[in-house]
Amino acid sequence: MELRQLSYFVAVAEELHFGRAAAKLRIAQPALSNHVQALERELGCPLFIRSTRRVELTRAGEIFHARCVGILSEVDLSAEITRAVAGKTIRQIRIGTVYPATTGVLPAFLAKIARKYPDIRIHISSGNTGDIIRGLESGQINLGFIRPVENIGSASIAHERYLLAVARSNRLAEQAEIAIDDLRSEKIIAFNRQNLSFTERYFNEKFEEYDLTGNIAYSCDDTYSLVSLVSAGLGIGFAPEWTEGLPNRAFELKAVRGIDFRIGLGVAWNKEDPTASRDDIVDIARSLARPGR
Repeated sequence: MELRQLSYFVAVAEELHFGRAAAKLRIAQPALSNHVQALERELGCPLFIRSTRRVELTRAGEIFHARCVGILSEVDLSAEITRAVAGKTIRQIRIGTVYPATTGVLPAFLAKIARKYPDIRIHISSGNTGDIIRGLESGQINLGFIRPVENIGSASIAHERYLLAVARSNRLAEQAEIAIDDLRSEKIIAFNRQNLSFTERYFNEKFEEYDLTGNIAYSCDDTYSLVSLVSAGLGIGFAPEWTEGLPNRAFELKAVRGIDFRIGLGVAWNKEDPTASRDDIVDIARSLARPGR
């Protein structure tokens, strides 16, 4: 079993398409198929369910994929540790980022990295905080811009307020000041995620405190869904300040007396990763820290 075969298998497992995986790897599709089939013969079991319509992982394939990702990440990490010990320059950095950082602090960070390390290769992947943390733990990501979570070490670099999002056709959009009591005649859109977040707990407690729980008419998993419901005129909801920069925005953000909630943005890394834990890389990320508004 060769590392090359493992990397070929992972590419197909991630694309679930032999043609796209072959193009990504820059090899011929028949050669890729032969390598995967040889791997299956050596393991003595199929890794994929192949049909004319789709390619799917078998249960054995799912387990093998998780193990292969870990093996390949460990090989990359070992190579970086060796280069670090030898005093070699960083060659690549892989960054995971949540959307607010992508349009906020990330451009300044990339500009500083590019100036200091002009030959470095940078790969950016967007996702939610959970995905990024898993990437950091597995070694697939070197540095992550995330929302703060419990039990994860990170350096805080920014804070932003949650404001009330109201459709421009809503009467509240014209008010200079809004109080909690002004929400009593409104339908409320609230987050209802699979894993209860700090944001969700805060607003659930506030709605209960001011007897507004009965006003919750719609729920959603993410900020984009919330502002879509608001823009459609179906209700009001609390959203982070970064939504003010969304294109074709059909809503206004308003401060509400009695609501003072700020959410942080942090930079996180795996302490065992020599690429991410280089002091200068982390210091550059920390230098982007800005006070909340």
